[in-house]
Amino acid sequence: MALHEQSVGATDEWYTPAYVFEAMGLRFDLDVSHPEVKIPATEWCAALITSRSLDRPWFGTVWMNPPFGGRNGIAPWLAKFFDHGNGVALVPDRTSAPWWQTYAPKTDRLLFVARKIRFLRPDGTEGASPAQGTVLMAKGAAAVAALERAEAAGLGLCFSRPEDDRGAPSPRPSYVPTGT
Repeated sequence: MALHEQSVGATDEWYTPAYVFEAMGLRFDLDVSHPEVKIPATEWCAALITSRSLDRPWFGTVWMNPPFGGRNGIAPWLAKFFDHGNGVALVPDRTSAPWWQTYAPKTDRLLFVARKIRFLRPDGTEGASPAQGTVLMAKGAAAVAALERAEAAGLGLCFSRPEDDRGAPSPRPSYVPTGT
């Protein structure tokens, strides 16, 4: 669930379409922010948390499409995601936001989605083009492989932090394309 579309006076729940999961080719162990209503992409996650996710333990490779909500409302979700250290998070591409500056350097891979995702309404119908694009953040080997498959399938472009001369990720938060 996330604020992906302009919805003044309406719902802020918008669901990820199946083609995003198909491009990644990964069955997640846990969807940590699944809505109360089952949606078509449920088969991509073995288990679901529908409420109080930030208070509950997470396990395995997680899928996280958290509520985008108000200013920095996504920060607690990203803090828990990176503490967990294994999965894919879908976030808005707000590169100047403080939460982005804090958490993007902690990723193992970023995939900037090429086209704006037309998220699904609770009734399964497709929304209009959203106001902003999205990025998938990967943490862990399975998540990185999923983003590389998604890039190969044409979902977007992957970026990773450059390595230093010891093979470790560079401490500077610059990113380089991985597919070129």
